Amino acid sequence: MISQRLLDGGRLIYVGAGTSGRLGILDASECPPTFGVDYELVQGVIAGGHTAMFKAVEGAEDDEELGRKDMIDRNLTNKDVVCGIAASGRTPYVIGAMKYAKEIGALTIAVNMNKKSIMNEYADVPISAEVGPEVIMGSTRMKAGTAQKMILNMLSTGTMIKMGKVYENLMVDVQASNKKLYERAKRIVKIATGADDLVIETVLDKTDYDVKLSILMIKTGLCIKEAKKLLEKTEDT
Repeated sequence: MISQRLLDGGRLIYVGAGTSGRLGILDASECPPTFGVDYELVQGVIAGGHTAMFKAVEGAEDDEELGRKDMIDRNLTNKDVVCGIAASGRTPYVIGAMKYAKEIGALTIAVNMNKKSIMNEYADVPISAEVGPEVIMGSTRMKAGTAQKMILNMLSTGTMIKMGKVYENLMVDVQASNKKLYERAKRIVKIATGADDLVIETVLDKTDYDVKLSILMIKTGLCIKEAKKLLEKTEDT
């Protein structure tokens, strides 16, 4: 459901407060370097804004209207997906965002730790992972936070696989932006093609380290122009 919306021009927007909001931002920020997508495609929104990422903003999570406003400010449309995140499943800020998303026809998902949560009433797809009591009572950043992170990871990774960002189990749209990632790009092409190291480096240089394009060129023998055309045609369908 998420991949269909994103392929149709929509966005995946995580919404949360406190730990839940930070986890949404974390997952969103990992998508561009890992899968080569635009930074606007997957977004994380936290109650209280940028400041709340590092320091609690008192009262922000209790403001349902603020959740609604933050969605309006992001020009939410019916093509988008709003994923509300809250361990308790009752955070007003998140509910406000989900209510507005529901009103305009966006796809709504709830990630919480309470099957009877209010959030689930506004979710097209409710996901409730009941992890039991925390080791330290009242600290939902532990078991609940860990479960939330795993769920968000599955949502974004599964979506990217369905969008063609993965070949077999390889990150073929990885963005080579530092020495580590340049080496990773070479390893991915090596695993996918089994080609000689010199061939791999030559083709990667030609494609400006476009891993997907390089793999296609090596496996098919196509020139860069023909390979690009074939990839564009495939992505359009």
